[in-house]
Amino acid sequence: MGRSMMASLDMYRKVPVDLLEGTRRGSILSTLAVFTMTLLFFLETKAFLSSSLKTSLQLDSNTDSQIRVNFNVTMMDLKCDFATIDVVSVLGTQQNVTQHVQKFPIDQYGVRQRYQQRNKAQTDVQMFDSSIQETIEELHADGEDAVSLDETTLEVALEENDYVFVDFFANWCSHCRDLAPTWETLAEVMFEVAETRVEDQLDKHGGEHEYSDEDYQAAVAVEMPVLIGKIDCVDHHDLCMENNIRAYPTLKFFVDGEEKGNYNGHRTVVELAHFIEAMEKEHKGKHNEELVKSSETIGVAKDRTIQTEEHQELAERLSAGRHKIKHTWEDGDHPGCQLSGFLLVDRAPGNFHIQAQSKNHDLAAHMTNVSHIINHLSFGKPMSKWLMKKILPNTPEGFLETTKPFDGNVYVTHSVHEAHHHYLKVITTEIEPEKETNKREAKRRKNEPGRAYQILQSSQLSLYKADIVPEAKFTYDLSPIAVSYRKKYRAWYDYLTSLMAIIGGTFTVVGMMESGIHSISSKKNR
Repeated sequence: MGRSMMASLDMYRKVPVDLLEGTRRGSILSTLAVFTMTLLFFLETKAFLSSSLKTSLQLDSNTDSQIRVNFNVTMMDLKCDFATIDVVSVLGTQQNVTQHVQKFPIDQYGVRQRYQQRNKAQTDVQMFDSSIQETIEELHADGEDAVSLDETTLEVALEENDYVFVDFFANWCSHCRDLAPTWETLAEVMFEVAETRVEDQLDKHGGEHEYSDEDYQAAVAVEMPVLIGKIDCVDHHDLCMENNIRAYPTLKFFVDGEEKGNYNGHRTVVELAHFIEAMEKEHKGKHNEELVKSSETIGVAKDRTIQTEEHQELAERLSAGRHKIKHTWEDGDHPGCQLSGFLLVDRAPGNFHIQAQSKNHDLAAHMTNVSHIINHLSFGKPMSKWLMKKILPNTPEGFLETTKPFDGNVYVTHSVHEAHHHYLKVITTEIEPEKETNKREAKRRKNEPGRAYQILQSSQLSLYKADIVPEAKFTYDLSPIAVSYRKKYRAWYDYLTSLMAIIGGTFTVVGMMESGIHSISSKKNR
């Protein structure tokens, strides 16, 4: 009885070998079946060994009462003495936060996005006056009019002259050599203007004088609109270092012994003459324009350098952009400040802002410039290199950039009473790190958080009332929805089920194909 039941349950009954017949068609289909099973087995195994990134959304379960804000911001035109950070949230206000905050003064020669003239690689600035055909040797044949200065003579020149224009150059510099004839011609123009003024005064007294040559030269020096000088920085390295010369040629203008800025415009004699006139007018004021000596230099410069229609067209083209060039910027009055560190703010909507304020000063709102560079801005505890190595593979491509979208951005205000405001939506992101195979390392790193904060940001330029001091403002709001990322792997039983399906399914399908082909061929043979 038991044997008969077992025999009736036999699912793998055998057909006698004598009843089986091999065919060429069956061999081909069998080969196809084996190839198909092998290919599908390889693809299924590859899929089993790989993983997929699973993203899920849920309510933020973070129970921390505060969140860390990491920042590194350079204020481009705000002294560290006045730069303060205030934190405001719905739970309270913290003014002039100093804990965990460092300030690094940035002097007038630091990184600053206020350079409105030109880039050193730019080619649209005329580097020398092409209308001057004489070489520097030919111009020096009758003496040098551009005065060579050193430490001692520069100090004397600044004391004895209201206006001094100095070319700091290096004798190996190609641009300096190209500029040399232009600079010497400018000095000759100044000397010619001074001689003309002296001769005019003599003509008023009958055209004769009893002065010696020394007296005459002294009179010419008095009437000289501007002393044109030059300093070779190869021979006078220390002097150039004292004047913060970082590139050659550098053209510095001095008024009453004080530096008033560099000239960064077109280097033609006419344009240089216009610059000198503008500087003298600015110094003497609108009510004393009749005392401006350098106004006469423009006409002399034009007569000296504009000889053809081509020269005239070039001069007109260069003069069209003259108003765009800002010549005077007193660097010492515009230092910057780099603020870096971190803030612990409440996990509630709020803002922090960098503004100018002082207990000992009343600040002029129209003089406050809060242009800034955001070197870095992120939320949460900074990730270690180990954690980044374990976390980043479990995140979408470009995830790291979403945690610090402001990095490297520059925000410049070009007008008074305005500032940039930034708005941040902060999204908590939970990430499952990859497992550490080293048990000792895993134990040491077990407390490192697998949490980051993505930021959705926008910025806008805001206008202020005339009596309100502008501020660089960062408004943040935490999203109630958190995002989580984790790697998803297939279960082993899922893999085995797929293998069984591949083998059985392929065998069945190919068998059905063989049966169909056999039936069709049998009918034809009849």
